[in-house]
Amino acid sequence: MGVFTYEHEITSSISPTRLFKAFLLDADNIIPKVAPPPKANKHVEILEGDGGPETIKKVTFGEGSKFTYVKHKVDKVDQDNFTYGHGLIEGDVLIGKIEKISNETKLVASPDGGSIVKITSTYYTIGDAEVDEEHVKEGKEKGSGLFKLVGGYLHANPGAYN
Repeated sequence: MGVFTYEHEITSSISPTRLFKAFLLDADNIIPKVAPPPKANKHVEILEGDGGPETIKKVTFGEGSKFTYVKHKVDKVDQDNFTYGHGLIEGDVLIGKIEKISNETKLVASPDGGSIVKITSTYYTIGDAEVDEEHVKEGKEKGSGLFKLVGGYLHANPGAYN
């Protein structure tokens, strides 16, 4: 098994508190509101748990997406330190080469009152498979795009997620 780690930062003018509540704690509800198909999740089903650590969710993607589903396992939720960890543990998103992808997202306050979003993704490959850089790039772009859409929603709705 190969292990590859990638780091990525995104800046947002939204405070860590609001962004954490909206994008990480309530992603299942806000993403379908802000992301047009095929980016939107068609359906999210909790298979085990209550949303906290050890929760397993199945996300079914909308028509037009190149993937059909992914299962997430929540590893860590630390609201005091704005840290959220989860893994992609099953689904065609893993493209038959990846056993799992672990993600840790940490939001840090920026000097201007916004946030610096720090994401660390660790890919665990099956056997000697290599991670395609284009696959990683697509994932980063999708994540950045969703953060921007959520940020736009929060700007347009200043009373939401306070």
